Amino acid sequence: MGLPDDVRDSCAALFEAIPLDLAMARLVGSDPKFTVIVEEALRDPALADRPEMAAGLWLYVDDLERSHAVSQGITTPTGSLWHGIMHRREGDFSNSLYWMRRAESHPLFDELEPASLVDAVSRAGGHDDPALVQRQRSEWLALFTWCAADGA
Repeated sequence: MGLPDDVRDSCAALFEAIPLDLAMARLVGSDPKFTVIVEEALRDPALADRPEMAAGLWLYVDDLERSHAVSQGITTPTGSLWHGIMHRREGDFSNSLYWMRRAESHPLFDELEPASLVDAVSRAGGHDDPALVQRQRSEWLALFTWCAADGA
């Protein structure tokens, strides 16, 4: 991952416990795991007081509830994008699309095409299509890396 050293170091235990190619394996649903590692990582100075990073880390460990609690308080296009991703992952596709419209000014929006991913996941009907799971992971990595580079 192309993360700054301090962020990569803060997240090392989490990424060791759940490598990216195993993270977020479900397109829809919540099965939080390794939340204690995220809580620990968020106390690190590299991540403390960075809600956009917290929203992403909670999604990484499938804790949709905590990601939602954080992302709904971020009033930027980044917050809207994390918020929309969270609603997609919980299966609330119309709400997800609402938040994606609010995120349209985000610099990564055109590259990620998050609204089309919402539509594709909806069409998949809850089936964890491997290509869509990979796209979900790529989306997460791009946004998390962008946030880590102080792009919030």
